[in-house]
Amino acid sequence: MNYSLAYGRGTLSVDLPEKNVVKVLGIQSAKVLPEPMEEVRRKLIKPNTSKPLTQIAAGKKSACLVICDITRPVPNKIILPPILQTLEESGISDSEIVILVATGLHRASTPEEKLEMLGETIMKRYRVEDHDARNKNEHDYLGNSTHGVPIWIDRRYLNAEVKILTGLIEPHFMAGFSGGRKSICPGIAAAETIGPWHSPKFLEHKNARFGCLEKNPVHEEQMEIARKSGCDFIVNVVIDHHRQILAVVAGAMDNAHLEGVEIARKFVTDTVSNPVDVVITSAAGYPLDKTWYQAIKGIVGAVEIMKQGGTIILVAACDEGLGSKAFDEIVTRFPTIDSFMEAILADQFYVADQWQIEELAKALRKGKVKIVSDGLPPEVFRKYYVTPSPTLEQAVADAFADYGTNMTIAVMPDGPYVLATVNN
Repeated sequence: MNYSLAYGRGTLSVDLPEKNVVKVLGIQSAKVLPEPMEEVRRKLIKPNTSKPLTQIAAGKKSACLVICDITRPVPNKIILPPILQTLEESGISDSEIVILVATGLHRASTPEEKLEMLGETIMKRYRVEDHDARNKNEHDYLGNSTHGVPIWIDRRYLNAEVKILTGLIEPHFMAGFSGGRKSICPGIAAAETIGPWHSPKFLEHKNARFGCLEKNPVHEEQMEIARKSGCDFIVNVVIDHHRQILAVVAGAMDNAHLEGVEIARKFVTDTVSNPVDVVITSAAGYPLDKTWYQAIKGIVGAVEIMKQGGTIILVAACDEGLGSKAFDEIVTRFPTIDSFMEAILADQFYVADQWQIEELAKALRKGKVKIVSDGLPPEVFRKYYVTPSPTLEQAVADAFADYGTNMTIAVMPDGPYVLATVNN
């Protein structure tokens, strides 16, 4: 039988024996909102967890509206117009509204990407600016968190009288779920905050994983940082695998986000009865698989349903390359994943983006990883402790050679957008 997986702006397909495929895991079927923009308007007027946005903005003179960067398929052209109209009706002029792109430590947005995210009308009418985590002078210090993380947040956000976060609620490989507080940390935090927040003392905790918020130190640290930074209102959405809106939540950051998480959990959770030998998965296609840095999330999302000693086969376009020059420093200095982990756990080494290799290590401690990609040469992937394969068919054939004709397979066409778990 033929199975298609998200890859870049298209798909990659492979024929698999039906007897070997235990399950295809995906986002649950659900009715999309017939009028999503109207639903956003309704939520602004009657949010479940706060006063209406008009009341919050009344009498205020400035606003900062935080949006995700190009790596997240947030439907900004649906979400933003009702928010901007509400701010205008509340008396805040266009010139006093800044749309701040929460890049975290990612690169700056290109003009083409901003146009793709927002459309021409918004681009022409409002200030659209990128956060720059590496320019500490653009941030203000809010003290240290309970666990000693220095809190530096973009001054444009802190100085705004109305602070609004937007985004997408989906499974996240270390924070449990994205959305809500994540727009502040790492979204608009300085590198001096993002680095310590991504340290092993948080990431190596057993609850720092997909789908888990309870006693997750990554999430708890985010919440503390976000509360110190302040937030007046959030608008988050849940989408299906076609990127259509299933639900909108709005209001106070804490409660609205939790409401959205519970909605998302119902849609994105899928299970297998037992772990499998091989998980064939994707990095969810464009825009998440633009870089190897982001594509690693597709690997981590498959770990729980893989047997100890199993294999994850990932397809990811990586047409923009590595995504981080810092990766080269890591893999050049550490020829094995074990030597890398030994160094970061002993606090002997720190480089931006090391946490992504740390997350990859979680998969490699359990099994093997194979990558199918046209975006980077095979020798580059080998440096990153994974095995490149020229085709998906070859990767599957090699897996059959490893596990035999009774090999069990799970397929995850949309990769990390699905919360894959074992039933028991």
